[in-house]
Amino acid sequence: MRHQARKRFGQNFLQDQQLISEIIACINPQNDDPLIEIGPGLGALTQPLLARVAKLTVIEIDRDLVARLQAKETPGLTIIEADALQINWEELAADRRLRLVGNLPYNIGTPLLLKLAQQANVLVDVHAMLQKEVVDRITAQTGTRSFGRLSVMIQACFEVRTLIEVPPEAFDPPPKVQSAVIRMVPHAEQPTTGELASLEAIARLAFANKRKTLRNNLKKHISDEQFVELGIDPGARAETLGLPQFFALAKLLYKGNTTPSQ
Repeated sequence: MRHQARKRFGQNFLQDQQLISEIIACINPQNDDPLIEIGPGLGALTQPLLARVAKLTVIEIDRDLVARLQAKETPGLTIIEADALQINWEELAADRRLRLVGNLPYNIGTPLLLKLAQQANVLVDVHAMLQKEVVDRITAQTGTRSFGRLSVMIQACFEVRTLIEVPPEAFDPPPKVQSAVIRMVPHAEQPTTGELASLEAIARLAFANKRKTLRNNLKKHISDEQFVELGIDPGARAETLGLPQFFALAKLLYKGNTTPSQ
């Protein structure tokens, strides 16, 4: 029976076999990899992955798709019926580091990646299909219009790289936007939980209004003199700062890992 794609789950099923082969090649799965696929859907990536690894765990929220996967009784496949946003990756990892793969629904892509940033220490890498606009924001360089809070938070935890651009016709049903596959590899040294919370708070404030200067967005929290002491121009905009400067502002403003009121 044909599965009807559901908007509430953001379902667009990959069907381009050439692209599937390219994605599998980028992932380069090894037989004993602790591999987890988020949102297996109709199995476009699931089956090629299982051809390369001994075991594969998939996380699927749609109970009808879970039933389809269970009915196949595929050797080596473990199925978790759950919302990926609710998964505790540290618990799932146990004593190993995970490799994550997924054609992520656009409605959960950004919040899921921000959650993964908080638990990047249990990951080997992440290969994810996302809306290209989101990928462009994640990989944006300092000084570009796309550079923002998401860029800061993901790049603070991961080395990021765009691998493949994917047109709408590669899916059924085709989405109205372009997509792209991204690779994210955790940095060897990760921010502490407190540092990451502080960084998120300062980035949220600094980018609250991208047209305003740092002085205007942070005037309740940081003086011109403090900016100058850090070597930062208070008349600059947030997108002109690099990660070290964001970490310096976070350290200045959130000593003791406290979060200010707006």
